[in-house]
Amino acid sequence: MMKRRSNYGGCMSDGSATTTSSTSKDEEIDWEMRPGGMLVQKRTDKSDSSAPNVRIRVAYGALRYEIFVNSQATFGELKKLLTAESGLQAGEQRLIFRGKEREDGDYLDMCGVKDRSKVILMEDPCSREKRAIEMRRNAKIQTAHRAISDVSMEVDKLAEQVSVIEKSISNGTKVPEVQITTLIEMLMRQAIKLDGISTEGDASAQKNLLGKRVQKCVETLDVLKISNARVKPVIVTTKWETFDPPIPTTAHWEFFD
Repeated sequence: MMKRRSNYGGCMSDGSATTTSSTSKDEEIDWEMRPGGMLVQKRTDKSDSSAPNVRIRVAYGALRYEIFVNSQATFGELKKLLTAESGLQAGEQRLIFRGKEREDGDYLDMCGVKDRSKVILMEDPCSREKRAIEMRRNAKIQTAHRAISDVSMEVDKLAEQVSVIEKSISNGTKVPEVQITTLIEMLMRQAIKLDGISTEGDASAQKNLLGKRVQKCVETLDVLKISNARVKPVIVTTKWETFDPPIPTTAHWEFFD
């Protein structure tokens, strides 16, 4: 910051010196150095409040906006107003005026912006690329969630069959071994399908939990397979009741004349 104080040469009387000193204090001006090296008068809140508003026409692709803003505002403040209109955050915007990109700290009036001036809004290429990467990432996560959900539904059905077999064996009913073996193979297929799903974040935790559930079902079936082998099959015999053959009868015929 620099200050300018009025200085008058020549000899003066005491009264004149006092007047000059008072005038000098009133004319103290604060200066600031602009980024381009220009020395300008420092802005104050009082000067900003008295500045008129201007209407700026903003072109963003095929879209057009009209923004009312203080003429002594900065391009950074204009970006904040454009966030609600364009959906772009201030850091994702690039403002072009008179063929030159303007910095956030540049003042509108100092750059020559007047009422109905046209400003071009562009999306920062880095932000666009970052958003595209984020969209692909979100799409990948959603695909993983759907795939895990499909596997989970199949595991639910298989887990119900495991419960039925467990109940049968606990009641002393022998289950065909092929039924247990087939169920184990079906669970292993789901485990392989689950292992092939690429995940990250919350989907990874969901995948791990489902994998542990499949493993628990397989381990339960292995134990049931051993228990089932110890169950003795129930042999059902049928006792038939025999009857004596009927006594043959002879028919007596009566003859009439």
